[in-house]
Amino acid sequence: MRFDMSGLRGLFPILDWGRRYDRAQAISDLLAAVIVTIMLIPQSLAYAMLAGLPPHIGLYASIAPLVAYTIFGGSRALAVGPVAVVSLMTASAAGAVAEPGSAAFVQAALALALLSGLVLLVMAALRLGFLANFLSHPVISGFISASGILIAFSQLKHLLGIDAGGETLPQMLQALLPRLQQINLPTLLIGGLALGFLFWARKRMKPLLLRLGCKPLLADMLAKAGPILAVIGSILAVKAFDLAQAGVKLVGAIPAGLPPFTLPDWAPQLWLQLLPAALLIALVGFVESVSVAQTLAAKKRQRILPNQELVGLGSANIAAAFTGGFPVTGGFARSVVNFDAGAATPLAGGFTAIGIAVATLFFTPLFQELPRAVLAATIIVAVLSLVDLGALKRVWRYSKGDFMAMAATMLLVLGVGVETGIAAGVALSLLMLLARIARPHMAIVGQVPGSQHFRNIRRHEVATSPHVLSLRIDESLYFANARQMEDWILAEAAARPKLRHVVLMCPAVNMIDASALESLEAIDARLRDGGITLHLSEVKGPVMDRLRRSDFFAHFSGKVYLSQYDAICDLDPDCASRALQPQTAIKPA
Repeated sequence: MRFDMSGLRGLFPILDWGRRYDRAQAISDLLAAVIVTIMLIPQSLAYAMLAGLPPHIGLYASIAPLVAYTIFGGSRALAVGPVAVVSLMTASAAGAVAEPGSAAFVQAALALALLSGLVLLVMAALRLGFLANFLSHPVISGFISASGILIAFSQLKHLLGIDAGGETLPQMLQALLPRLQQINLPTLLIGGLALGFLFWARKRMKPLLLRLGCKPLLADMLAKAGPILAVIGSILAVKAFDLAQAGVKLVGAIPAGLPPFTLPDWAPQLWLQLLPAALLIALVGFVESVSVAQTLAAKKRQRILPNQELVGLGSANIAAAFTGGFPVTGGFARSVVNFDAGAATPLAGGFTAIGIAVATLFFTPLFQELPRAVLAATIIVAVLSLVDLGALKRVWRYSKGDFMAMAATMLLVLGVGVETGIAAGVALSLLMLLARIARPHMAIVGQVPGSQHFRNIRRHEVATSPHVLSLRIDESLYFANARQMEDWILAEAAARPKLRHVVLMCPAVNMIDASALESLEAIDARLRDGGITLHLSEVKGPVMDRLRRSDFFAHFSGKVYLSQYDAICDLDPDCASRALQPQTAIKPA
C-alpha cells in the first residue's frame, strides 16, 4: 500500500519543490540570498528601531521567520522579514499598552507576533484567504501612502538629533517645531549625507557603474548594497571624527549570538488589548504579501495559493514570537530584489536566514558605532518609494466613492492613528459596497434593430413593445435591494396602460435570497391582480435550481425564457419581427 504524499505536500510545499531541487537552482538561490542579506541587515536594524525596539531584535526577526516560511510558504520569490508598515503598526499597538523601550514593550511585540501568527493560521484552517478582498485597493494604497509619510516624519527626530515624540502627524509636528533650535549639526550632516547618497544610489548608481564598464550583475549588486555602503561609511566617519563626543547618537552595543528562545506573555488581558491590532497587522501583512507574491509569480507563470500563504506567514510570525522577534510579512522592495536576483525557490529565504545568523554571531560589534541618523535615512528612503499621492487624482477621476474611502483612510492614519485609519477605510469600503448593492443598476431595455440583442433604451435607439415591458437588473437580489426592485417594477408597470407582460431579465443575477424571493412573489401577485403577467428570462442555472427548491413556480403566473429574444418572439411576435429587419447603424443616445 503506497502512502499518499499529496496531503503533506499541500501542507509542506517544500516536499514538492524540494524533490526537484538541483544545482542550478541552488546557485540561483545562493546568489539571491547574498544580495537580499546585504539589503536586509541595515533594514532589519532600522525597522526594529521604527517599531520602538532595540535594533538587534530586527536581526532576530530575520532568521527563524525566514526558515519557517521556507518550509511552509508557497511563493518562490517572496522575501519575508520586518517591513516598514507592519513595524509602524507594531510600535503603535505595543505603545498603547507599554512604555517604548521597556521590557513590557518587548513582551507586547512578542505577543503581537504570536497573535498575528495564530490569526493567520486560523484563517488558513477556515480557508478565509478571500477576506483579503475586503481591503479595497484604494484603501490599501491610501493606507500605505499615509503610513509612508507618517514613518518618514517619525524619523526626522533621529535625522535632526533632537528628542521629539508623537504618534500622529500633528503630534509629531507639534513636538518637532519648537525644538528646531536644538538640532545637532553633526547628526544632521551625517544623516543628510546618508540620505542624499541613498537617494542617489537608488536611482543613479547602477547607470553610472554600467557606463564605467561594470558588468550588469555586479552593478546591480553594488546598487542594492547602497545601504550597506552608507552604514560602512558612517561607521568610519564616527571613528575618524569621534562623532559620538559631538552628540551623534549611536546604535550602541548589540548582543552577539543567535536569537534566544522566548516565551510571549500569556496574560489574557494583554491578549484582549492587542487582539484588534493583531487582526489588522495580520490582514494588512497578508494583503501586502499576497499582492507581491501574485505579481511576481505571474511573471513566471506560477500560481500562488492564498490559503497556503496564510500558513507560511502564520508560521513565520509564530517563529518570530518564540525567537525574540516581532511581526513580519513579505516586503515589496525586498521581494522584487529577490526575484530580480534570480531566486528559484523559497530556499533563497533559508539561505538569507543563514547569512543574517552569521552576521548576528560575528559582526554585531561592528554596528555599535552606527549612527541612528543613518538608520533613519535608510527608513526614509525605503518608505518614500511607497508613497503614491498621484493615486488620489487617478481615483478621483474614476470613482468619487473610492476616492472618499482612500482620502478618509489617509487623513485618519495621519491625524488619528494607524489602526483607526485602516479600520475606517475598511468600514467605508464595506458601506459603499452595501450602498451599491442596495441601489443596483436597473434598466428598461429594447431590441437592437437588425439583431437579437437588447440594450438600455436610454443609451441606444431600440425597438420596444407597448404590450411587453423588458426590464434588466444588474445585481444579485438581496434583502438590501429587494424592496427597491419591487417598487421600481410596479411603478414602471403602472405607468403603461396597454401593458400585458413584464419580463425581468436576469443575466447578472447570481443569487436570489429569501427576502428577494418574497418580493418576486409579491410582484407577481400584484401584477396578476392588474391583468399583467410576470415572466423571467436568462436565469442562471444555480439560481433556477434554488427557485425550483422553493414553491415559487407553484404560484408563478408567467414563463421562464432561455433568452430575452425568445420572450419577445412569444409575447409580441410582430414587434420582434419588425425589429429583426435590417437597419442602419445604431446611434448611441
